[in-house]
Amino acid sequence: MALFDRAQSHSEPGKVAAMPTGLRAVWQWRMARLVRAGGALLREASDVFAGLRRSEADAMAVVAGRFTEGHSGKGSQRRYMLYQPARRSRRQVPLLVMLHGCTQGAEEFAAGTRMNEAADSSGVVVLYPEQSLSAHPMRCWTWYALQDPSNSEGDAALIAAMTREVMREHDIDPARIYVAGMSAGGAMAAVLARDYPRLYAALGVHSGAPAGLAHDVYSGMRLMSSGPRPPADDEPLSLDEEIPHAIASIVFHGDEDAMVHPSNAEAIHAAPRITQDQPLPVESLNVMIPASEGRRAYTRSVEFGPGGVPYRELWIVHGGGHAWAGGSEAVRLNDATGPDASREMMRFFLQHRLAA
Repeated sequence: MALFDRAQSHSEPGKVAAMPTGLRAVWQWRMARLVRAGGALLREASDVFAGLRRSEADAMAVVAGRFTEGHSGKGSQRRYMLYQPARRSRRQVPLLVMLHGCTQGAEEFAAGTRMNEAADSSGVVVLYPEQSLSAHPMRCWTWYALQDPSNSEGDAALIAAMTREVMREHDIDPARIYVAGMSAGGAMAAVLARDYPRLYAALGVHSGAPAGLAHDVYSGMRLMSSGPRPPADDEPLSLDEEIPHAIASIVFHGDEDAMVHPSNAEAIHAAPRITQDQPLPVESLNVMIPASEGRRAYTRSVEFGPGGVPYRELWIVHGGGHAWAGGSEAVRLNDATGPDASREMMRFFLQHRLAA
């Protein structure tokens, strides 16, 4: 184009000068190349945008539901995120309450665990309560505190109230509400399952600790780092230690977790029954799945109740650390090489419901 400008600058004002034959030929050749190049660029850009549209469509096909923010509570309002699957039933649907660990938030926990993907294929609504920085500077749930159900400002009471609020507002089946979490969130989930047995039908704990074995920050840290302390033969157990509440539970833990001792997972799995209506196991299974390409080995222990329904499951991920098994490694505290904890929990939960 600069060549064309120079050719025009020598012509008389108001006229388009006749270009010399050789110069015109050069100009036409260059314009033809520009046209061809422009067409190629347009086609390439079209392909790129088409690819982006396909990628967005693929992503929406995986998680195409609604992920919205909400707040619960009158005095100490707590923020939460709520996922509603794209293909939810017109009837009442199940609800899963997912509790993040320390230093995490609701969106990060959802993205890392990929629980929304599991929920979308199962038609389950997922509630992600978020601990406030004013309640704890590291966003830890205070699972170790003495939980007084009459204290409406305690973490357990706030989460239970949030659960009921979402249940009323979003047409949730009250017999199919489940609670799960990781690390401090897993320990908090165990507290909720113990203290609200008529609200939660099953429990999922990943890299967490059992309820009732800590009463302050120091005993909580000891429990996490060393696991439950076996009592001496002549030492009476405290009330909390003697009767941990046992409901249907699925537990995941890495055997190389340096943050929370793996014996905590075994303690949750082995919690005794406390009522006669809790089923005795009629069959058990213990199987070790060897490592495969890109996948860690794991040992799965299952106790089956009546009808062959799994009542308790324990998954020990060999070589796994303090990370959600099968999660997205694009988000911290997740291990993509483990078994898919989110889908296995969802599969387990949907086999359980509260008795009428």
